[in-house]
Amino acid sequence: MTTMIDWLGRCPLVAILRGVTPDEAVAVGEALVACGIVIVEVPLNSPSPFESIRRLAAALDGRALVGAGTVLDVEAVAAMAAAGGRLVVMPHADGRVVRAAKQAGLLAVPGFATPTEAFAMVEAGADALKLFPAEANPPAVLKAMRAVLPPAMPILPVGGIRPDSMADYLTAGASGFGLGSALYKPGDTPSKIADKAMGFRRALDALTGTATV
Repeated sequence: MTTMIDWLGRCPLVAILRGVTPDEAVAVGEALVACGIVIVEVPLNSPSPFESIRRLAAALDGRALVGAGTVLDVEAVAAMAAAGGRLVVMPHADGRVVRAAKQAGLLAVPGFATPTEAFAMVEAGADALKLFPAEANPPAVLKAMRAVLPPAMPILPVGGIRPDSMADYLTAGASGFGLGSALYKPGDTPSKIADKAMGFRRALDALTGTATV
């Protein structure tokens, strides 16, 4: 199975489609993939999230990693897997959810805000760690925690990330970013989402010295 590190190597940006509806999900997903963003999560507090995941997973099969965000319990892991999702993203540090995801052959990205939570999630089998909320954990905090966490463990700041806020986090050791309302808001057209996605891609590529698709 393709690892989280593999997917982040293709593009280290995760699109968080909070509020997306099933009828618009595929068009949004296609716009993101066309811009090179290939990790897509549908938060479970969106309308009919499992149906959106089902449609995205079918349409983007092999081209994108599709999964669920705001996964709060073990039952949601099973429902997401049944819909075809492969990625479990959590706002919190719950080893039961991580272990359920790994037992189902899924990728798990739990949230954390302290070293204690981070090490507990590493022990539970996390594939990456979501630093959340990033607004409350500035780059200096990430730098201090990165110094003690396993070097190969990806860390993704999430919450309030903008194109102009990525540089300091990258310097502090971020492996990528989760992008929320600065990338997608309910009602955005695919073309508007593509414009914002390319803004993030260009900003990231300027920082990392890579070429935008």
